[in-house]
Amino acid sequence: MKPMTCLFAALLLTASLTLLGGCGPKPVAPYSTQANTNMPEGKSLENGGQGTITEEIGPSEESLDASGTGRGEALGSLNVNSDQNSEEYKRTHGRSSVEMQPIYFDFDQASIRADQVGRLEHNADYLNGHPGARVIIEGNCDERGTNEYNLALGERRALNAKNYLVELGVSPDRIRTISYGEERPLFTGDDEFSWSQNRRDDFVLE
Repeated sequence: MKPMTCLFAALLLTASLTLLGGCGPKPVAPYSTQANTNMPEGKSLENGGQGTITEEIGPSEESLDASGTGRGEALGSLNVNSDQNSEEYKRTHGRSSVEMQPIYFDFDQASIRADQVGRLEHNADYLNGHPGARVIIEGNCDERGTNEYNLALGERRALNAKNYLVELGVSPDRIRTISYGEERPLFTGDDEFSWSQNRRDDFVLE
């Protein structure tokens, strides 16, 4: 064998051994079983928590069937990973935190409807079971009426819900209220369905 051929073979063998030496087992990070932490939570308040005002004047005749009755009564059927901008999610949660349920009101009314009591009881049960939790009740109205009237109406709606929670054992120190009147419509249609969904209290965990 020629000297150049021997030298080339020796270099090739050395290079091969060097490359193979670096192919040993590498440490692998352990599989993480940590639960998904990207579940929806309460939205932060805009404008430093300062609501603006805006609601509804006129005869209170309307169809109760279109006013959100019975929507999302059982949280057990909710998908917490669903799209928060979808109509299904908004009908079920409004802008409430996923653990809470919104309540709905009749036109130009601030009193708690009988069909909404179960939702308030659910919210109270959650808060009583989580003593460190605090909630903001956001009062909302539909677009009819003046801004000033609707701001006042939204405030009455939020305060009535707060009083109900207090009656159910939740400390008033854990509840804040704010009125947005008609300024934050969830549905923008000019129809009874949209209006019925916008006459609402949302419950946002802090």
